[in-house]
Amino acid sequence: MRIDLHTHGKLSKNSDFSVDYFTEMVNEAKASGLEALALTEHFNTRNFYEVYETLDRLYPYNGEYYDADGLRIFPGMEVDIQETGHILLVGQKEHILAVRNGLEQYTAKGSFIPFADLLDMAEAWPLLKIGAHPFRESTPLYQLDRDLLGRLDAFDLNAKDMYQYGIEACRGQVEPFAQSLGKPVTAGSDTHQCLQYGSVFNVLDRPCASVAELKEQILAGTYSIEISNDLPLRVKASVMLKKVMKRLAKLDATRLQKV
Repeated sequence: MRIDLHTHGKLSKNSDFSVDYFTEMVNEAKASGLEALALTEHFNTRNFYEVYETLDRLYPYNGEYYDADGLRIFPGMEVDIQETGHILLVGQKEHILAVRNGLEQYTAKGSFIPFADLLDMAEAWPLLKIGAHPFRESTPLYQLDRDLLGRLDAFDLNAKDMYQYGIEACRGQVEPFAQSLGKPVTAGSDTHQCLQYGSVFNVLDRPCASVAELKEQILAGTYSIEISNDLPLRVKASVMLKKVMKRLAKLDATRLQKV
């Protein structure tokens, strides 16, 4: 099963969740060969709960994942921590929402939850916990307390970082670091825009019908990571298109204010 473990369903944190936009994302994810993805939208995105309320209307949910016309969408979110860094949480919808409820007082910049407290909260539920882009200059994780890092399940090999720093350079940092903690590495496109799907993904030895099965395979290492030869082109095109779309959205908002 081909799965991307770091994806977003909105153009940006400040944009509204669009059914048309997300439907296009789903179609492109399937066209890129993906069979599943973890939807790890930012926990402090505008109207976070609207994302899952809308998915409930769009697709059937079987208690583990949404069936988006054949694409399995596992619920999740990306959480900022006080020490600087991002943590991906993937699990059943009610568990993700329970953790999100507990983060209500930590959504503003400058008041993010301490890493240890987030781990305590997340460990109350059977969630998959991934350290996102651990060597990204703006949100590094690698320098944090190793005992806390050791409570994560895996670390993210991120398409945006491989584009920015180089594929081999990025792997040369993330893989030895994860190995030093006895943790696996998982692949995530970190896409906010559909062209980035397929740049990097995980190939599981067998399909997963639950997050528990997904976590089991990752911890057992029964999967491989595939990096597309055109990753730099996919990410560059996605970044450029995202900038254009954000500018257009801003222009539309300004025009509407003048009407």
